Amino acid sequence: MTDAAARAAALLKDHRASIDRLDAILVYTLAERFKHTQAVGRLKAEHGLPPSDPDREARQMARLHQLATEADLEPELAKKFLTFIISEVIRHHEKLQQ
Repeated sequence: MTDAAARAAALLKDHRASIDRLDAILVYTLAERFKHTQAVGRLKAEHGLPPSDPDREARQMARLHQLATEADLEPELAKKFLTFIISEVIRHHEKLQQ
């Protein structure tokens, strides 16, 4: 292996280790977020509130777009991510109301 290839392999290993740590952070952060959204869902079910809140969802989309722009992340990727999360939250809220 050449010196350049060895340096590239070491850099690749470092990047992958960082990615693995960030994946763990994402999973634990998502789990914490869902704990809170489940509490919200129980409150909504107990008080007869609708499982979704389109106004809040629109505000969150705009907020996430701004955050993504500030973080130099493609806003469309952030939108897809939040859309998926919101759909899962609403699905859980609907289940709680049954």
